[in-house]
Amino acid sequence: MSGSNLEPRSLLDELRNFEKGGFFDLGHPLLNRITESFVKAAGIGAIQAVSREAYFVAVESASGDTGGVFGGAKNRSQLPGLRGETNRNSVEALVKSTGKESLQWGIAAGMYSGLTYGLKEARGVHDWKNSALAGAITGAALAFTSEDHSHEQVVQSAITGAAISTAANLLTGIF
Repeated sequence: MSGSNLEPRSLLDELRNFEKGGFFDLGHPLLNRITESFVKAAGIGAIQAVSREAYFVAVESASGDTGGVFGGAKNRSQLPGLRGETNRNSVEALVKSTGKESLQWGIAAGMYSGLTYGLKEARGVHDWKNSALAGAITGAALAFTSEDHSHEQVVQSAITGAAISTAANLLTGIF
């Protein structure tokens, strides 16, 4: 029992460790990377979804408009049932929307991170080509999560994902 490495650690120590290497040790670097990317991006997605909904509710409440900030419910938030009231339907709509968006962000980040890692391991080099391919596959997969996806949307999302991830990879060394 003297070889035990059980020492008390604070939450602050755990958060610092998360930035260094992460909370997860699933036995393989690929699994660790995918899981950590998923968790971080899902959290960001949740924050983004809640803050967007709070913004629209606040603007609509201040203006007295229920048709949306930009003139129509189509351009408004994703929650037509959320009207700034504190009732059960509004909370359920917010939780459902936030969960869906968090899951999408997490899947996209985990997929992209896993693909770039796998391509780096398979090709033996990390370059813009890995980023472009991972971005294209991730973009196409995200297009399939929309309710009304078409062939054109899938191709456009793949091209957009490849372009953004390639640009990010190329600009990493500059900034």
